[in-house]
Amino acid sequence: MNKKITVIKGDGIGPEIVTEAIKVLDAVAEKFGHSFEYTDILMGGCSIDACGVPLTDEAVATAKAADAVLLGAIGGNTSTSPWYKLAPNLRPEAGLLKIRKELGLFANLRPANLYDELKFACPLRSDIIEGGFDMMIMRELTGGLYFGARKTEVVDGVETAVDTLSYNEDEIRRIAIKGFDIAMKRRKKVTSVDKANVLDSSRLWRKVVNEVAKDYPEVELEHMLVDNCAMQLVRDPKQFDVILTENMFGDILSDEAAMVSGSLGMLASASLNDTKFGLYEPSHGSAPDIAGQDKANPLATILSASMMLRYSFDMDKEADAIDNAVKQVLAEGYRTGDIMSEGMKQVGCKEMGSLVAERV
Repeated sequence: MNKKITVIKGDGIGPEIVTEAIKVLDAVAEKFGHSFEYTDILMGGCSIDACGVPLTDEAVATAKAADAVLLGAIGGNTSTSPWYKLAPNLRPEAGLLKIRKELGLFANLRPANLYDELKFACPLRSDIIEGGFDMMIMRELTGGLYFGARKTEVVDGVETAVDTLSYNEDEIRRIAIKGFDIAMKRRKKVTSVDKANVLDSSRLWRKVVNEVAKDYPEVELEHMLVDNCAMQLVRDPKQFDVILTENMFGDILSDEAAMVSGSLGMLASASLNDTKFGLYEPSHGSAPDIAGQDKANPLATILSASMMLRYSFDMDKEADAIDNAVKQVLAEGYRTGDIMSEGMKQVGCKEMGSLVAERV
């Protein structure tokens, strides 16, 4: 099978970690008889330097013509980089917002799992995390409070700010379908998180999710209020498989899940549209302080490439090969500096990528 992948190496450590992810993808292609065609585009600070804008229309067109997009990281040091002296719409992160909008990426997937080999980094008690956990936060990305009408005005002499939380049933239905589809590839459980005891938008959310659930009889559905979910994530994270929720709740809960996972350097993410098209990237930033020093952890980007195979290309066996290779490398004691612990074998970015590729 041949697939076209648009590659955005970006800024900082982006080129280094993407290079290692491509190394692993090439190992998958060789083992399973596929071919991946890579086309590079610029986005972020490197695009500002070369083109004057964080993302050109030509780059967007190239991304749209691909089967998926693999992104490293964008941006730089916000206090010293000249990129952050520009207007907000010309800064590196504006490129990310533009590409999400242009590609219609409404569904954000952020896995949060705890490898047994890295449990020392988890802030939770050992009895809570025994055996690890593996969940997927499914966040609606283009609606809700962050995209509603807003204004600040003086009312009866008092400054007043208003933000509008709005969802329609179509927006809820499409993210719910994505959530149940993802659950079918996992342990077949969906926890839909809302605030239906207070908010009309959450009551509509719960109604539509129940309707969608009827088309997935194999999937167990439970509803949970967002405050209870926040508590349960630290009380018993093993209970979750897919957490399905709206934009603001997902923003908060995914950061909480990342924290209990222990290391941002291990966390992949994906943003999908209403087809199988997706943009795949690590959850961490561009880390300009270690760029070019072979110190970066490429595993989050490698695991993002695994998600691309699984969710955009339906290559589950190939994705499993990457995931298992990462687990094997960790079990053998190899670590980059950010996840290093006593008695382990420290390696650089390039060697870590090679170790995973060899085990694929």
